[in-house]
Amino acid sequence: MEGSGGGGSASSPVNQYWHNLSKLYQHYLDKSTPHSAYRWIGTLVIACIYALRVIYVQGFYIVSYGLGIYLLNLLIGFLSPLVDPQLEPSDAPLLPTKGSDEFKPFIRRLPEFKFWYSFTKAVCIAFVMTFFSLFDVPVFWPILLCYWVVLFVLTMRRQVAHMIKYKYIPFNLGKQKYSGKKSSAGSSGSRAD
Repeated sequence: MEGSGGGGSASSPVNQYWHNLSKLYQHYLDKSTPHSAYRWIGTLVIACIYALRVIYVQGFYIVSYGLGIYLLNLLIGFLSPLVDPQLEPSDAPLLPTKGSDEFKPFIRRLPEFKFWYSFTKAVCIAFVMTFFSLFDVPVFWPILLCYWVVLFVLTMRRQVAHMIKYKYIPFNLGKQKYSGKKSSAGSSGSRAD
């Protein structure tokens, strides 16, 4: 019994180190949450480095194809509503169709932060895979590229048709934002702090 306790104490500093490291990682991940533009710029830089690596090595097309399929799946989740109106059995529409209807915000199936995190993690894993010749399967890459483009076009056409049919826009572009009370409404001297 004492021998097993000694082994547990030897792994305790290792466990404590990994615990502290994961807390530090989560701390910086939490701090990056409101900075979406900087997060996406960093991810695009990583994706460009990955693309340059694949072009330079002239291989790993299967890895790139798998990455493309996974990223397309993430994009569909990002553009889709949390509750699909097509599958909802109720008679009332989930999204407002008239100006007098109650406002119901668009809630994504895959939130932006999880989309970014999964996107970045996938690109990093694919980048690491390019350093192992096991994953460099010889294929004729133009066929894979054509197949992925056709898959992308068909999937996006279906998604856009769904957006048009159920009248939702998954982006905040062009939507009104609350800017507070207008100064011309009155000068009663009250301030909203």
